[in-house]
Amino acid sequence: MRFWIAALSVAAFLVSGNAALAEKRVAFVVGNGAYRNVAPLPNPAVDAKSMAALLRNVGFDVVEGTNLTRDKMTEKLLDFGKRAEGADVALFFYAGHGIAVNGTNYLLPVDADLKSEMDVKLGAAINVDLTLEQTMADAKVKLVFLDACRDNPFAAKLRSVKATRSLSVESGLVDMKSGEGTLIAFATGPGQTALDGEAGTNSPFTRALLANIAAPGVEIQQAMTRVRAQVNEETNKNQLPWGHTDLIGSVYLNPVAGAAEQKAEAPNTPAVTASPASEVELEFWRSIKDSNKPEELNAYLTNYPNGTFKSLALARIASLQDGPSTQTRNLTTGIDPATFTQDADQTSEDQIGLDKGQRRDVQRRLTAVGFDTRVNGKFDEQTRAVITRWQAARGYPKSGFLNALQFKALQSEIAATKVASTDDGDDESTRHSRHYGGGGGGGRHYRGGGPGAFFGGMMGGLFGRR
Repeated sequence: MRFWIAALSVAAFLVSGNAALAEKRVAFVVGNGAYRNVAPLPNPAVDAKSMAALLRNVGFDVVEGTNLTRDKMTEKLLDFGKRAEGADVALFFYAGHGIAVNGTNYLLPVDADLKSEMDVKLGAAINVDLTLEQTMADAKVKLVFLDACRDNPFAAKLRSVKATRSLSVESGLVDMKSGEGTLIAFATGPGQTALDGEAGTNSPFTRALLANIAAPGVEIQQAMTRVRAQVNEETNKNQLPWGHTDLIGSVYLNPVAGAAEQKAEAPNTPAVTASPASEVELEFWRSIKDSNKPEELNAYLTNYPNGTFKSLALARIASLQDGPSTQTRNLTTGIDPATFTQDADQTSEDQIGLDKGQRRDVQRRLTAVGFDTRVNGKFDEQTRAVITRWQAARGYPKSGFLNALQFKALQSEIAATKVASTDDGDDESTRHSRHYGGGGGGGRHYRGGGPGAFFGGMMGGLFGRR
């Protein structure tokens, strides 16, 4: 009976949310790293792909590109500008080289070869102010993220040109003012340089954006506060993101309870929200979260394969299938609520008593659910960073250390028989020199079967799929 009540609630949400379904979200996401005339950057393409995937998951129409020439970048910008006309939210993300010349910021395509001020201003580079004005001016909310403050070899080239003695070339990007309804965020402060991170991973700034800007129920300005704190901590206070905001309402990229509560408290404040699917998902989850029937939990996973409560549903199913044991006794009613509040540190991790083999198992499990790390049985700085991102993605207190509850929660996410058995060994020569590491977030799709799949199909046919 409880389950059918939830079904009726789903229908009610769908009917009441027709206006929100029309919300238009468009994003431009580009990462340039394969530069032809200077040393390449290893991570912008990875950053762009990760950001594009995240934004699509929260309803954005994404214009995406990596390692673009000047002509290809112009094509993408024209496409973005057309799609962004009349958008409720337009988002601009760029990772790669950028340069500030005489107080103006420019983004650099991979074929840029800057030898003079003329090269910069007459076509070799992309003027940021002009680009944003031409592509995003018509959008109600404009979000701009520039991970383009890396140490730039073009700056030294330009400074050495005698013919441009009046040329002012900054080390990083310069300050930009935001207009009404706009948020602009830089990877670091004006004139400063940002870190690129370990090769093949996300930069510290992009990694923090991925962990926070689409967190359920988190308003974008609150998310940026968390981004600054995460980057500052991860880089040992060597990098502090910076920016401007002139937003005039609350903006949620992934609203759940938080957005609804905010709207109830301030009904006259405009809020940009996702489609009501998030509210539908929340109601669906509330109706079955304490169920003892795996088919009901599978129905949730069938309808929301990347849902907010995916890991909790998997843990609940695992506890029901495995039955009470010394490893699952705290999971028989789902994840212990204390998991979301209990801090972890070196002491709590030591109390678990993990030997080298168990540490390898933890690393394999993290990799198996989408948080790639080396499997060497050592909780080095790279593994600590990956644990921190896993904790952030699951809503646990972030520390990079485990406690007993978090360890059990990780064990419940994937059956031991499915954990990869490959071992990267302990070769110290494989250790990277920098300590910013890890892989992308997100877990594998869970494919429910049997009654759950049938019920999910029936729900989809009854109410329609988004």
